[in-house]
Amino acid sequence: MVTMERDTETVHEAYSFVCLHCGHGWEEEYEIRHTTDLAGHRRADYFTRGVRVASPLTRNDCPSCNLGPIRILRPGRVNTARTYLA
Repeated sequence: MVTMERDTETVHEAYSFVCLHCGHGWEEEYEIRHTTDLAGHRRADYFTRGVRVASPLTRNDCPSCNLGPIRILRPGRVNTARTYLA
């Protein structure tokens, strides 16, 4: 089944993450495409480096230790923390 789209808006957002288990911190930028289909249903698709990925708001495992929990911070917070830890 092909879904026709009526409207698409693209925004760019960045998030900082920190693992509360191991302390690993990282940042990721996302291209978020907000789409409204002809029936009026809205959805958001997240892309990183051109690849569709799950919403960062649903991520619950750390890429370093594969555990968690994960805390989401404002963009730039990981680099600021690393400056003071050095």
